[in-house]
Amino acid sequence: MAKSYKEIMNGITTFIFDVDGVLTDSTVHVTQSGEMLRTMNIRDGFAMKAAVESGYHVGIISGGSSEGVRIRLRNLGITDIYLACPSKTDTFKEYTELYAIKPEQVLYMGDDIPDYHVMKLVGLPTCPKDSSPEIREISKYISHKDGGKGAVRDVIEQVMKVQGKWHVYYDGKHD
Repeated sequence: MAKSYKEIMNGITTFIFDVDGVLTDSTVHVTQSGEMLRTMNIRDGFAMKAAVESGYHVGIISGGSSEGVRIRLRNLGITDIYLACPSKTDTFKEYTELYAIKPEQVLYMGDDIPDYHVMKLVGLPTCPKDSSPEIREISKYISHKDGGKGAVRDVIEQVMKVQGKWHVYYDGKHD
């Protein structure tokens, strides 16, 4: 019998997220100079920082190349940020080899076709509610939140709660 997503969450040590459509709502504002601006959810950021501070590996694998995104994520304590990736699968394999992470220990959240092949490799493929049908079909968990609207917080909080680490995080040191 296949494990439920809650059972799989017990073994998660690593979170990997796409950016556009996961950490953002897929909207890009283009300035007159051609700069593309994205909006990220503060609560998603809080959860990613909590995961980093609680000892999880947190990585970003994206086809996009926004330096603003890199700066925002580094400010959250995320150091493994792979932008402008031609192959998310190759980047995933390099990342997991670098840290000796087993694919079954990884929760990956993606939202569209470029995430498909890497999501087939991980222990817990997840996606926001508003993801493409192909991605929803292969996900073991579909968040009740849309991309950029708390889907990242949803999965991090659930994993940390299952592992008994969410409430431990609130020890008064993180006010």
